Amino acid sequence: MMILMIEDEAALREVIGYNLMREGYQVTALDNANDALIAIEDCPPDLILLDLMLPGLQGIQFLDIFRQKNQTTPIIIISARNSEDDIIRALERGADDYLPKPFTIKLLETKIKVALRRSTDRIDSNLISGAGISIDLDAHRVLDGDREIQLTQKEFDLLALFVRKPGKVFTRNQLLNMVWGYENEYNSRTVDVHMAMLRKKLGDRGRHIRTLPKIGYLWEPKPVDPQ
Repeated sequence: MMILMIEDEAALREVIGYNLMREGYQVTALDNANDALIAIEDCPPDLILLDLMLPGLQGIQFLDIFRQKNQTTPIIIISARNSEDDIIRALERGADDYLPKPFTIKLLETKIKVALRRSTDRIDSNLISGAGISIDLDAHRVLDGDREIQLTQKEFDLLALFVRKPGKVFTRNQLLNMVWGYENEYNSRTVDVHMAMLRKKLGDRGRHIRTLPKIGYLWEPKPVDPQ
């Protein structure tokens, strides 16, 4: 697996790169996002570690540009910016996970393993559908009639999970475990942000996602319209 790390702090690049290579990963480490855009054309990575505060093109700008072309490669933000607004903005723009600095190498390695497993351990070829939505699991396509809905990997995984299990209630921790690969009450906001974005992209079909306050979410094939 090849990991692209975009981090302008030399010491941190060295520490992360050294430890990841010890784990058997190939690592390309760059100190700016401009060079990264060129590098990914020649050698597409399996996962990207992205700092937000960079010289030149900022991390959030790189995220926007990359997600326009690629919705599936996992991106983990590693940043000293750890406010709720920063985390929400990154997740809304297509980041799969967010790791505030400082962090331990062990935690980073765990998040990388989980993200890679989720992106490569795809479900066997089949189609699923429900409430007018058709999902091609292999082609990573979602159709509402003739309209194709562009989703990030996590949004896609959430939708597929709901459509497979109509009427089943999923708690936020269950969704974190099944889609992100870990459980943590602190990260429950991650689920809410992704669900809000999924609803928005589904348009009218988003009404099939029902929120249960303080519990979680479920997919209702035939939602009851408000009176």
